[in-house]
Amino acid sequence: MRTETTSVSYKKVTSEKTDVEAKKRNLKKELIAYAFISPWLLGFLGFVVGPMIASLYLSFTNYDLLSAPTWVGLDNYMNMFTNDARFWTALKVTFTFVFISVPLKLAFALFIATLFAKNYRGVGIYRTVYYVPSIIGGSVAVAVMWKQLFGLDGAINGVLGYFGIEGTNYIADPDFALSTLIILVVWQFGSPMLIFLAGLKQIPSELYEAAAVDGANRVSQFFRITMPMLTPVIFFNLIMQMVSGFMTFTQSFLITSGGPLDRTLFYAVYLYEKGFTHFQMGYASAMAWILLLIVAAFTALVFRSSSTWVYYESEGGK
Repeated sequence: MRTETTSVSYKKVTSEKTDVEAKKRNLKKELIAYAFISPWLLGFLGFVVGPMIASLYLSFTNYDLLSAPTWVGLDNYMNMFTNDARFWTALKVTFTFVFISVPLKLAFALFIATLFAKNYRGVGIYRTVYYVPSIIGGSVAVAVMWKQLFGLDGAINGVLGYFGIEGTNYIADPDFALSTLIILVVWQFGSPMLIFLAGLKQIPSELYEAAAVDGANRVSQFFRITMPMLTPVIFFNLIMQMVSGFMTFTQSFLITSGGPLDRTLFYAVYLYEKGFTHFQMGYASAMAWILLLIVAAFTALVFRSSSTWVYYESEGGK
C-alpha cells in the first residue's frame, strides 16, 4: 500500500514538474516573440496610440501650436456643425468624390483584371505597365503633369481642337475641376486590379466548363459564377478604396489647392488648412475625430450589409 502511495506521489510530482517546465518553455517562447515584435509595438504605441490620445485631448482645446492649449470643451465641435459653412462644403465634396470615384475605380479595375486573367503572351508586361500609375499617382510630377494635361493649352484641349471643339481650363473650371481629380484616381486602378486578378485565379475552371456545357454564354458566366465567387475580394477592395477615398489629400492639394470656389475642397485638405495654415490645431483635431467616426460608420455599414451579398464558398452560400 505504501509503495502504491509513493508511486502516485512520484507521478504527481513528476507531472507538476513537467507542467512547470512546459510553462517556462511557453513563457520563453512568448518573451522571444514579444522581443521580435517590440519595435513594431513601440512604434505603434508611440506613433499611433499616443498621437491619437493627444489628438482627442486637443480636440477639446484651443491650441495654436505656439502657446499652451486652453480647454474649451465642446466648442470646437459646436462651431464645426453650426458656424462653419466650409466644413459642410468639404463633407459634400468628399462624399461626392468617394461615391463616384470608388465604384468607377473598382469597376474599371475588375474589367482590366478580367482581360489579364488569361495567360496571353506578354500579359505580365501589361500587368506591370497598368500597375505603374498606382505607384506614381500621388507624386508631385504626376500632379504637375495632370495640371498641364487638363490646362487651357493642355493635350486634352489639343485633341478636342483637332475636332473643332473648344475646350476650357478644366482644372480652374468649377464645373470640371472635381471630375479631373476623379479621373486621376480612377487612373490609379493598379492595386485593386492585382487583387481582383488574384481572386480570379482562385475560381475553379471546372465551374466555367460546366456552365459552358449547360449553354451559358460569357455574360451569363460572369454574373452567375465570376461575380458571386469574387464577392469577398470585392468586399475587401470596397473597404480599402472607400477608406482611402475619404482620406484623399494629395491630388486636391497639389493640383487645385481646394479650388476653384471650394469645388475640390476635400475634407483632409480643409483639415490641413485649419491645422497648419490657420494654426487652429484644436479645431483640426476635432475634425480628424469626426472623419474617424464617419469612416468607421461607413465601414460598419458595409460590414453589416456583407451578409446579404458576400458569398463564402466554405459557408455554402451567402
